[in-house]
Amino acid sequence: MGPLYGVKIVELAGIGPAPLCAMLLADLGATVLRVDRAANADVGVARELRHSLVLRNREAVALDLKQPEAAAFVLELVEQADALLDPFRPGVIERLGLAPHVCLARNPRLVIGRMTGWGQDGPLAARAGHDLNYVALSGALHAIGRAGQPPTPPLNLVGDYGGGAMFLALGVVSAILEARRSGQGQVVDAAMYEGVASLSTLFYGIHASGQWDPRRGHNYLDSGAPYYDCYVCADGKWLSVAAIEQRFYEELLDKLGLRAAALPSRDDRAQWPALRETIGARIATRTRDAWDEVFKDSDACVAPVLDFDEAPQHPQARARQAFIEVDGVQQPAPAPRFSRTAPPRPTPPRAADNADVARSLDGWLDTGRVAHWRARGLLAPVVDNPS
Repeated sequence: MGPLYGVKIVELAGIGPAPLCAMLLADLGATVLRVDRAANADVGVARELRHSLVLRNREAVALDLKQPEAAAFVLELVEQADALLDPFRPGVIERLGLAPHVCLARNPRLVIGRMTGWGQDGPLAARAGHDLNYVALSGALHAIGRAGQPPTPPLNLVGDYGGGAMFLALGVVSAILEARRSGQGQVVDAAMYEGVASLSTLFYGIHASGQWDPRRGHNYLDSGAPYYDCYVCADGKWLSVAAIEQRFYEELLDKLGLRAAALPSRDDRAQWPALRETIGARIATRTRDAWDEVFKDSDACVAPVLDFDEAPQHPQARARQAFIEVDGVQQPAPAPRFSRTAPPRPTPPRAADNADVARSLDGWLDTGRVAHWRARGLLAPVVDNPS
């Protein structure tokens, strides 16, 4: 049983950070029920259900939330839940009849986790956006990229997942803990752009100190420093170098066969291009795996840059079982790890087709209530439901 065993969460289906948040909570043992769309909709990138990995570890039902009785059904689920995850723009759940005050009236201990890009209020609250926009407004995107190049989109790891899903998960778990002490639920207003700003706290401090160069690629952690970057090897593959501390830097040079006395000072930023050229030329003489062998027992802070096929095969990944296979699909294992309460093994994503709605609602509604809602046509089987 995972550490969140006994916690029950209703997830209103969405895209981006909210599904990953639900996956994280389910991976840690929470019982999460996804209320999915009952009709095809333009939501994200289509793929086979078993490849929609962020939908793992939870049951699902399909529901047309625009039906008049849909809110009443969801409110029955809310009565049993510790939390409700809302992935919509501000005002949507209010229009659906699921406003926070309505939900809290049915379950005063309920935590309502609301995930948006801009927040529940402010001049941008109602405006559409995606991960890249939220990272842009936070100030972080301006700092990500190489010298002379445009800002680099950092996948959607920074906005959707770092500033969104992680902050929502932390907020929801924190509010559940508080509700169990106080007996009162509350709304968690998680805005991706604010989450990314919070992740950038260190850099705002460096900026305030006057030590941050506003030009991309001219600082220690943005590819400016020659000892904190990625270098191409003889085979076209890449090696990451992060020898920030002096002792690690000295070991880096030793393993590369370079003499510090013959090189420009690493503390002289004007000499960084020359130092980068020397290090890069040396790394380019061998393949990535040859360098990996050189550095395998070293504290020089060097590691190969692996792709999605290679990463699960690395000895560290194998030793830690950092990747697992579920339904024939290799995927990251639940994290973090706990010494006593191990998370359950992930289960494949479940289709929200209502084919086995009694199973999906087991532990939420009794058979009589399930039959009631089926008789009213609210839980009718769904064909071609999107994943």
